[in-house]
Amino acid sequence: MKALIERHLAAALAALKVSGLVPEDTQPSIAVTRTRDPSHGDFASNLAMMLAKPAKKSPRDIAAALIDALPENNDISKVEIAGPGFINFFVADSVASSVVANVLEQGEQYGCSKVGEGQRWQVEFVSANPTGPLHVGHGRGAALGATMANLLNAAGFDVQREYYVNDAGRQMDILATSVWLRYLSHHGEQFSFPSNGYKGDYINDIAQSLSSDAGTSLVHPAASVFAAVPDDEPAGGDKEAHIDALVANAQRLLGETEYLKVFDVGLNAILDDIKQDLSEFDVNFDSWFSERSLQNNVMQCVDKLDKAGHLYKKGGATWFRSTDFGDEKDRVVVRDNGQSTYFASDIAYINNKIERGFDKVLYVFGADHHGYTARMYAACEALGHSREKLTFLLIQFANLYKGGEKLQMSTRSGSFVTIRELRDEVGKDAARYFYVMRKYQQHLDFDLDLAVSQSNDNPVFYVQYAHARICSVLRKREQLNMSFDQAAGLAALARLKEPEEADLLTQLATYPEVIQRAALGHEPHQLTGYLRDLANGLHSYYNAHKTLVDDDELRQARLCLMLAVKQVLLNGLLLIDVSAPEVM
Repeated sequence: MKALIERHLAAALAALKVSGLVPEDTQPSIAVTRTRDPSHGDFASNLAMMLAKPAKKSPRDIAAALIDALPENNDISKVEIAGPGFINFFVADSVASSVVANVLEQGEQYGCSKVGEGQRWQVEFVSANPTGPLHVGHGRGAALGATMANLLNAAGFDVQREYYVNDAGRQMDILATSVWLRYLSHHGEQFSFPSNGYKGDYINDIAQSLSSDAGTSLVHPAASVFAAVPDDEPAGGDKEAHIDALVANAQRLLGETEYLKVFDVGLNAILDDIKQDLSEFDVNFDSWFSERSLQNNVMQCVDKLDKAGHLYKKGGATWFRSTDFGDEKDRVVVRDNGQSTYFASDIAYINNKIERGFDKVLYVFGADHHGYTARMYAACEALGHSREKLTFLLIQFANLYKGGEKLQMSTRSGSFVTIRELRDEVGKDAARYFYVMRKYQQHLDFDLDLAVSQSNDNPVFYVQYAHARICSVLRKREQLNMSFDQAAGLAALARLKEPEEADLLTQLATYPEVIQRAALGHEPHQLTGYLRDLANGLHSYYNAHKTLVDDDELRQARLCLMLAVKQVLLNGLLLIDVSAPEVM
């Protein structure tokens, strides 16, 4: 109906141009929105106010002319001018109730559209370094990224979900060295564990697995492991220099083959754990992309930038002129030791994504990547691609509260709450819903006590209970042996005259618009807000009016309405990967 009104307004505007009332070169954006107050109709447009200045007429005069020029339409019962020149449209009752038939006919496809048809998008999300288990901070990116991909799919986009596995670089070397040091401890070597190593219990578990597999073949005396290693931070030294020297000693003492064995044991153990956690969190990927697979492409991209004149030498390093493309400073792509940087790998990864034919790449990053987007745009443009190919959602942090107290997290120290622990505490459904229900730009205070409460204050419980409540009505109908004929119910929808029924019909009709706005605006929280409102409408209706009335015709119509609400609740919950229970 919204699109129909926009087309009719466009036709009316064309007529006003022909009549000379509006200049021919006037090209306003025609916007139609749903009204918040039913007394103002179902839809409204400010087109007349936009045309007033070029037409040199009052908005109300232009509004009257537009209304006179509107094509006839039996679906619109009334059109009024309101306030300074708004045009309000009242939809005929028959159209409002027809949404029930649309929902029941389309089922799980109701709300889907083809707005993105023909466009290939990639959504990259989570992509946490495989240096430890996923914690609750990663969980928010996982839930938002997965829901965003689902919404894009519902809007007709061809979406690929990808996890970028950072299986190369310094942090992975620190992980491998941490595992090896714990392995040495298991075999009796005595030393102080580096302050900048990974200390969680999971490192001990991996080291024990390495010990079971390798026996004592990887043991070296602690004296040789710590030979020529600068002091650590507790001894007044530099923790970064300390751990880097330990990494170098590990690589030298073990040799390439044995070091890679330790490296892969740590990588694979943690990556397998991450994959299991995400699968049990109903977050799945089409592709797990290895950073190591880019190694042959990194220098090719560096050479490409060099030939295009975007690189220069300084201090023995090779720099990218990212300031030429809006970045705040230039960036090193090759260090003075000849090693490429993390950023050089990111450049190759951008190029790889676009060469795979994606029209758009949506990155779901943590808010700590705020300063990273400018250099990514710069790299994309320097490679010869439009920066419009890239879009970033920077997710604010999730703070976890229990008993009113904030829980602390630190991956390096090993003191953190994992996704697995969160799921065990509150359940997958509550975790997924809570993560999505706030704007991604806002910090999320995750209240564990609220998430497990069976009260109307718990939003996921409130929405799921609405679905279960309808299922209870349907079961009761069967128990009472009351007839139901869907065709008869659809034919009797005009009997739905109560204000609460009108509200539900409007909410059902709004669902496709919500999905499209949430997808195109990258705002999954719009969906959870909608579901809360729909559940509230259902509960209000249930408390005010009986569905299983003796009046056969009215009962059939109300049951059809209930079924439509149930379907839309299910559809919305599926997009968040939250279950729709039939009994609670």
